[in-house]
Amino acid sequence: MLVTGGAGYIGSVTTDLLIGRGDRVVVIDDLSRGKMENVHDDAVFVQADIGDRGVVEAIVDEYDPDAVIHFAGYIAVGESVRNPGSYLDRNVARSTMFLDSLIRHDVSNVVFSSSAAVYGQPKMVPIDENEDKQPTSPYGWTKWAFEQILGFYEVAHGTRHVALRYFNAAGASERRVERHDPETHLIPNILESASGGKTVSVFGTDYPTPDGTAIRDYVHVVDLADAHLRAVDYLVDGGASIAMNLGSGVGFSVMEVIETVRRVTAREVPVEYADRRAGDPPELVADPSLARRVLDWEANQSDLENIVRSSWEIRPA
Repeated sequence: MLVTGGAGYIGSVTTDLLIGRGDRVVVIDDLSRGKMENVHDDAVFVQADIGDRGVVEAIVDEYDPDAVIHFAGYIAVGESVRNPGSYLDRNVARSTMFLDSLIRHDVSNVVFSSSAAVYGQPKMVPIDENEDKQPTSPYGWTKWAFEQILGFYEVAHGTRHVALRYFNAAGASERRVERHDPETHLIPNILESASGGKTVSVFGTDYPTPDGTAIRDYVHVVDLADAHLRAVDYLVDGGASIAMNLGSGVGFSVMEVIETVRRVTAREVPVEYADRRAGDPPELVADPSLARRVLDWEANQSDLENIVRSSWEIRPA
């Protein structure tokens, strides 16, 4: 198994599960965003750029993986707006070069880390896979663009794929916790506040939701990782290319998340209120029924209190 971005948050948890079930795993990561400490001791690690065709082809030639899980990419919506060129380069151009390296060595099974950001502002909630794809950020556009590229490569080269459209990844495994620099995700920022850190900014209190704050679907990182293993097995067993949502199917408002952190940690969370951010929809909740049917997948650990508690218990000192 070849895992790109295996030194990152979801990639490292997925690598742990793969090795735990006995798979041989090779991790490619340039460590520009990932951390070496996240790489499992039993994984073969190569520090390299996924666009380096010589390195990638040498790895594929030596280890002959039966499938690839492609996590490596940039993920921050705001950063993509400020610097779209870097997202086009990393998430589209270099990922396409990576695909070229795979097809030269007949690697035809690709699981792709996509995003619910491909939907933009949805017309209907919960969101199913047939919702219009109208990304509102360069980040979302790059994910949608690469999904389409995978389709082109299937027609041209027989490369089959599963695109997994995450909603809000959160929580911690026994070994890994979410840490980005800078941290832009809500739950780790609220937990930092509960630890005595900065005040949490709540962007928008006038949404058409019960408490006026935006509603999101949070899915535990271990559930996400489990879906990747199931997607690999699905492809190796001859499954057809498909895109699927990964979410709990349940939404929580920003204030509900803050109150859950207060309850779990027994700490105060100072809050400041700000205007809505441009492009933030009122509600994003997945319809995960396709993943249930095709992969027999369930978001078993994605109860919000479990997500918060798992992150709090393993948080950095």
